[in-house]
Amino acid sequence: MTERVFNVLFLCTGNSARSIFAESLLTHLGGDRFRAFSAGSHPKGEVHPMALELLKEYDFPHEGFRSKNWREFEAEGAPEMDFVITVCDNAAGETCPVWPGQPMTVHWGIEDPAQVEGPGQKLAFYKAMSHLRRRIELFVSLPTSGLARLELEQRVRKIGKEEGATQMAKDAQ
Repeated sequence: MTERVFNVLFLCTGNSARSIFAESLLTHLGGDRFRAFSAGSHPKGEVHPMALELLKEYDFPHEGFRSKNWREFEAEGAPEMDFVITVCDNAAGETCPVWPGQPMTVHWGIEDPAQVEGPGQKLAFYKAMSHLRRRIELFVSLPTSGLARLELEQRVRKIGKEEGATQMAKDAQ
C-alpha cells in the first residue's frame, strides 16, 4: 500500500525568496510523500538571485523556479492542495482565493530577507532558509496518515511558532 502524496502550496507576497526556499526544501526533504508549489499574491516576476545562490550553495533544488501568481492554483486543472502555508505576514493578512478541496491553511511567518540590503543580506537569506528548513524537517516528520485532521492542523500550526517566527506567526491561533 502506498502512502498518499500531499500537495503543499507556500505563499508569499512576491514569490521571490521565502516561498521559493520552502518549495525547494520540501521538494528535497519531503521525498515522494509531498509535492511542493509556491506562488505570490503580487509576484515580483523573478526569483531573487540570492535565494537561488543559497539553494545552489547548499545543494538544494535551484533550477526551474519562477515567480508566479497564486491565481494559477485556483484555475481549472490546477493541483488540489492539501496544505496552504503562508510564509510572510503580508500574504497571511490578504484575502486568499478559495482553494478547491478545503486545504489546511496555516501561517509560518518569517522575516523578509529581501528587505535587508548591503553586507548583511546574505546572512538574512541564510537565516530565512535555515528557519524554513527547520519547519520543513518538522513538517515531513509528522505522521500525516496517523493523525486526525484537527490534530494534524494543530501540529502544523505549532511548527509556525518555531524560532525565527514573526510576531504575527507567534500570535496566530
